Amino acid sequence: MNMIRGIGAQLGFYVVLSLFFLPNIGASEAENRSDTCSTHTILPGPKGDVGENGDIGEIGKPGKEGPMGSKGDKGKFGDLGDQGLIGKIGPIGGKGEKGHKGLPGLRGGKGKPGTFCDCGRYRRAVGQLDLKVTHLKSSLKFVKNVIAGIRETDEKFYYIVKEERNYRDALTQCRIRGGTLAMPKDMATNSLMAEYISSLGLLRVFIGINDLEKEKQFMYTDNTPLQHFSNWKPGEPNDGSGYEDCVEMLSSGAWNDVDCQLTIYFVCEFMKRAT
Repeated sequence: MNMIRGIGAQLGFYVVLSLFFLPNIGASEAENRSDTCSTHTILPGPKGDVGENGDIGEIGKPGKEGPMGSKGDKGKFGDLGDQGLIGKIGPIGGKGEKGHKGLPGLRGGKGKPGTFCDCGRYRRAVGQLDLKVTHLKSSLKFVKNVIAGIRETDEKFYYIVKEERNYRDALTQCRIRGGTLAMPKDMATNSLMAEYISSLGLLRVFIGINDLEKEKQFMYTDNTPLQHFSNWKPGEPNDGSGYEDCVEMLSSGAWNDVDCQLTIYFVCEFMKRAT
């Protein structure tokens, strides 16, 4: 009986020990199982939401130069440019051919019979008329030279037009009046024109000389070259501005080349009609 009690007591002791150690053993195995799962059985979670766009990055390095593009379409015409400088005046054309002779006119009627002529009386009357004509010519010359300011030689009249014009316009204005720009071809004519300019208190006027056709080859407006006479100012012509193709006369009578676009007075010449 005592032996049975002793065996029961020992069994009870082992039962208590087993209860004490079993929780620890279970915990250790649980940890082992947890480690095993964490190492071999963890799977990736579900895909997250799309994040916000990041800031714009820095500009990258320039790329290689691309190939040349194809030729573009032809552009439209631009606006018209400003008007260029006026070209040189062309030479005066040659004289035209003589026209055909017209048809003869109708024969006139028969005249009245003549009367007796008292020739002596008529000669006296004609002589008196000649004297009056001579007096009128002298009076006319006085009017032209003093009042109108015209100068003359045996063959021509000279008249200074007090209108400021460029060379082209001056040439036109003289032609409209029935003459041309004055062409001094000897010292006598040149001195007469110089005195005329000075008497009006002017310093300079255009005259009919230019090298518009060919540089440094000065010609009169009737297209004849300077040959036996010229009266250039010392150092002239020099084409100082590069556009000095026309000629002025100074009050001293000296010539100077100037720009044709200059606007000054000018002197015209007119042929006298045969009387």
